[in-house]
Amino acid sequence: MSYFRAGLITISLILVLGFLSSCSNNQKVTSGLLAPKPENHQGGVIQVYAARTWGAKQAVAVHTWFSVKRSGDDHYTSYEIIGWRLRRSDTALVVRTNKPDRDWWGHQPELLLDYRAADADELIARIEHIVEQYRYKNEYQAYPGPNSNTFTAAIGREVPELGLDLPSTAIGKDYKTFSEMFGRSSSGSGVQASFFGLLGLTLGVEEGIELNVLGLNFELDLFDLAIELPGVGRIGADVISNNINEIAEDKSRKQGE
Repeated sequence: MSYFRAGLITISLILVLGFLSSCSNNQKVTSGLLAPKPENHQGGVIQVYAARTWGAKQAVAVHTWFSVKRSGDDHYTSYEIIGWRLRRSDTALVVRTNKPDRDWWGHQPELLLDYRAADADELIARIEHIVEQYRYKNEYQAYPGPNSNTFTAAIGREVPELGLDLPSTAIGKDYKTFSEMFGRSSSGSGVQASFFGLLGLTLGVEEGIELNVLGLNFELDLFDLAIELPGVGRIGADVISNNINEIAEDKSRKQGE
């Protein structure tokens, strides 16, 4: 079997499995169920969400964003990069104060990070500064980056206290220019060599061992006993505590009654 034929079969398999995974993830309603209500939680909250993108890209990629709430605030502030916004204004950076855990083009959100420690407000101040200084807010390229996942990874890299582990489907998280080829991983917990997000290797406490080939990531998470595959995402232990997922499922069940 030729290398071309083997590669074509592999890509086709990734696309099929990716579409099946996208459909499976969308069966359970999570929108509006993952963020604690400000009236019920007065402390600071930092959350990171992912949802499948729209169109054919949903087979292999997710869109990610940050949502934060300072102690005592009555609303969340969400930060994300949206490519088409750049065509209407001079920036792709979007700051919104509506529902933090909303769906993305009909795709249900997945909670990647839920941080509520005592230093949350301090970390939020750092996140806001990083957002303000983000270098690619006026530049966007869906593949290989910089895109929404490049933005989320940039924050995680500078705030390692969060321990953010972005999924293999967050294409663009490894995007780095030639001058930045060697540096910290997107979680800030390890090291990474990446050539424009197209070819790279990551070793980190959060990521484990991760190989990037043409933007498709294969990850072996040694500490959490899980693997991550292109299109499919994580197989094994969840990044977020099962308790959070149980709360969301309980709320969803009650709404359906």
